[in-house]
Amino acid sequence: MKLIFVHGSGECKELWHYQLKRFPEADAIDLPGHPRGEPCTSVYSYVEWLRGYIRGHNYSHAVLAGHSLGGAIVQLYALKYPQDLQGLIIISSGAKLRVSAMYLEMLGQAKNNPGVLKDYYNQSFKLVDPKVGDVLKKRCLETDPAVFLNDMLCCDKFDIMNRTHEIELPTLVICGSDDVMTPPKYSRYLASKIVGARELIIEGGTHMVLAEQPLAVNKAIEDFLKSL
Repeated sequence: MKLIFVHGSGECKELWHYQLKRFPEADAIDLPGHPRGEPCTSVYSYVEWLRGYIRGHNYSHAVLAGHSLGGAIVQLYALKYPQDLQGLIIISSGAKLRVSAMYLEMLGQAKNNPGVLKDYYNQSFKLVDPKVGDVLKKRCLETDPAVFLNDMLCCDKFDIMNRTHEIELPTLVICGSDDVMTPPKYSRYLASKIVGARELIIEGGTHMVLAEQPLAVNKAIEDFLKSL
């Protein structure tokens, strides 16, 4: 069994800092374009890239853990290639990921003024330990704002609400109670549609709950892996 962490829009593998400390045999990936290479232009394309990555590393019985956009990627992967997987961990995501026009406008501005993103990341990581948060901000800023915008557009087009019930893999769904980007109702929907799914809403957590409250997140992941 191989645990693989998939980050979200405009992010980087370092987002999983605390999870990699707890699960050192796991693999956290940088999606293409983050910052090297060309980004994929749809969740479907990211799925195909990820499958190539998994096959190229000869991983088997994978457990995919995805945050936000990464959560969309792992859901669609489970629908297309369930035979590759042993389980899913979906964090701060949903079956449909419409993006607020406010974020798209901000990222459009950031293409010409990258400094706009500094305030965004300062806000996003404000509840993360500063030593880790500073690394995350530095790494995320290495990704071109156009790639971040591309990711958000991929999210905006993502909608598998009419197929969520087809996911038949063991699934863990995690969300912070104060997540405004992918609120708890998104996670509750996933947990209600995926038969046997475990659900955890972490009080006080935001969209970056995995880095804000790693002890609770890691305990849930550990318990889930033991159940497989």
